Amino acid sequence: MIKVASSVLAADFTKLGEEIKSVGKSDYLHFDVMDGTFVPNISFGIPVLRSVRKATKMTLDVHLMITTPSRFIAKFAEAGADIITFHVEAEEQENIIKTIDHIHKMGKKAGLSISPATPVKAVLPYIELLDMVLVMTVEPGYGGQRFIRKTLPKISLLRGVIDGRGINCDLEVDGGINLKTAKLCVNAGANVLVAGVDIFNSADRSAKIEKLRNV
Repeated sequence: MIKVASSVLAADFTKLGEEIKSVGKSDYLHFDVMDGTFVPNISFGIPVLRSVRKATKMTLDVHLMITTPSRFIAKFAEAGADIITFHVEAEEQENIIKTIDHIHKMGKKAGLSISPATPVKAVLPYIELLDMVLVMTVEPGYGGQRFIRKTLPKISLLRGVIDGRGINCDLEVDGGINLKTAKLCVNAGANVLVAGVDIFNSADRSAKIEKLRNV
């Protein structure tokens, strides 16, 4: 089954509670954390996550685009994250397994993300420990970017590994997702679609979520 994660980064923060309710048909609420160091942008962090947690019972899919994410796992878990995904490029290699274990010990699902330029082989040593792999289909750091088609073979390769090894692991895509690109990603093997602008700019957000789920 295809799952849809609405990205709160595209919401109107002057009425955040209403915005979250408007995408309540989503499977997940995607929460992008940017530190201005790992990516060239700053978004929001733990205090906002706590507020979002109070506003919804939706699964909170927290995507850490921050340097050395291992420092903050406990704080994001305690603030209400249900899934915590960090970037393989942002953590020291010797700490990646420890960070995945820490997320699981906090009672949360663990994900690992790769940027467009990062090869699939970077995540393969950890894939059997993960609940989700996130393939960025734009450069991390900004919403509203154009989908990068060259990421599609990476999605296909990961789907082959996940299915071939019989791993219970979701395959998520994030960046430039709309009805057209969602279809490409699903055909390549993705089963979780992160969409922000395409959903929040829709007159009927529930209908758009349903269309994405059924591409």
